[in-house]
This record gives sequence, C-alpha cells and structure tokens, in this order.
Amino acid sequence: MEKHRHKDIESLARLITAADAVVVGAGSGLSSAAGFNHYHWTPALETYLGEFKDYYRFTSPFAGFYYCYSSPEQQWAYYTKYIYSMWHLPTGQPYLDLKAVLAGKDYFVLTTNVDMQCERVFSGERVCSYQGNIGYLQCAQPCHDRLYENRELIESMNQALRGTVLPPEMVPRCPECGRIMVPWVRDDTFLEGRDWRSGTERYEKFLTRYLLEQPEKKVLLLELGVGEMTPGVIKLPFWDMTARNSQVFYACLNQEASSAPEHLKGRSLYLQGDLADILKELRTQLEKEK
Repeated sequence: MEKHRHKDIESLARLITAADAVVVGAGSGLSSAAGFNHYHWTPALETYLGEFKDYYRFTSPFAGFYYCYSSPEQQWAYYTKYIYSMWHLPTGQPYLDLKAVLAGKDYFVLTTNVDMQCERVFSGERVCSYQGNIGYLQCAQPCHDRLYENRELIESMNQALRGTVLPPEMVPRCPECGRIMVPWVRDDTFLEGRDWRSGTERYEKFLTRYLLEQPEKKVLLLELGVGEMTPGVIKLPFWDMTARNSQVFYACLNQEASSAPEHLKGRSLYLQGDLADILKELRTQLEKEK
C-alpha cells in the first residue's frame, strides 16, 4: 500500500510540475487534516469551546454554530468564542505544505471552508471563499451590501464574556438598520453581495483564461478533502471540466475511499489517506525534483 501510494505521489508531483495552471478545490477534509475538524471535536477547538460543549452537550463545533439558542446573548457568546478561536489558532501545516506545493505555479483556490485558513496563506486575489469567511460579519437581514472584518470587535466581545453568555450591549448590531449582525457564513441570510461576486468572478476569469482562451494549456484540478455535502460547488464541476477539456487532469485527495467516474479513466488520479501526510510527502517529492 505504501509503495503504491508513493508511486501515486510521484505521479501527482509530475502532473503539478507539467501543469501550466493548478485549480485547487479545498473542502472540509483539508481543515480536518490541519486539526480543525468542525464536524467532530478535536483538541484544537475543544480548548476554546469546551465550556460550551459541556454546558449544551454539543456533538460537534458546528452543532453549536447552528443551535437554536434561547437568546441572542447566548448565541453570540458561542459565536464569539468560536470566531475568537479561528483568529488565534495557528495556521495548519497542511495549508503551509499546500502553499509550498503550489510555489511557482499559476493557481487559484476555490474553497468551501469558512475558517480563514486559505486566506492566511494565499493572496486574496487567488481565493474564492464560496461559503463565506467567519472573519467577517454582515447584517442578518441583510439591509445593505457590506461586510465587516470582525477581529477587533471579537477581541472586545471575548473580554466581555460571562461564561456562556454575552452582555446584551455587546451583541453586534447593524450600523444601518439596527438588526443583529451574523457571521458571513452560508445560511438562509447569506449575503451574496459585492465581495462574494468578486470572488466568484475571479474564479470564473481564471477558468476562462485557461479553458477557453488558451485551451492548449495543461490544467490540473486538485480536489482536497471534498465531501458529499455540497458536491455541486467543487466535485461535480471538476468532473465536468475534466470531461470537456482534453488538457485537464483531475486529482482527488481524500481520507475516504472514492472512485473515478467511468468517463474520466486515464485522466484522473485518486489518493486516499491522511491529507496532512500526503501533502507533506508531495511537498518533499517536489522539492527533491527541483
């Protein structure tokens, strides 16, 4: 198994080296590999959210994020500590390894992760945060098209926390209409405004440049830790682009077993295992070849 995986890593390294452009689709599995599993409790998040986990008996960090609280003060207490943890936890090593893997390549990152890890290591011009970014707030209505970076506010709110409750005067409110603010994360109030459209337009322009304007260029679609919750954002479009363009190759790295669609045989590669280990090995292989 290890020998077979090493050969696949060598193959993937060659594909990256030969590619004129790399499009990364980063899913929740990438953050899980970095220790930030939002669907199960891990030490990184439990360190910050343990008091809420014990009090509410949350089964996961995201369970607390979407819990129906009795008051805004309780809800925003959890939001505060959750967002505070995202600002203060270190950058995950798999993200640093991915940055090294992409060094010297023309690339773009499409991510469904909201935990700010992609934005820490990659230029904002090369990232589309399709499901939002927990480092920003928006009006819950929303009454206007503006996002607000929340780091300084979250620092103040964290200082004001009283156990699992936030004082009423610290609950953030929209400066325009007075409604409560919410994190800029995909739900039924999600603001697909100027900033979201800017990200999707950057992504579409990158694809247009390589798939339509320069169809002879080699493009690698690198899917990392994408599950089945929202396949229409990354996985299915990646399959479609590979099927439609002879110069496109699809590589899927995932903890879970998967298989290539029949029509992508010969132009796809699947690597199963811990993404932290695979990206570390891939980085080492690429550095060895330089």
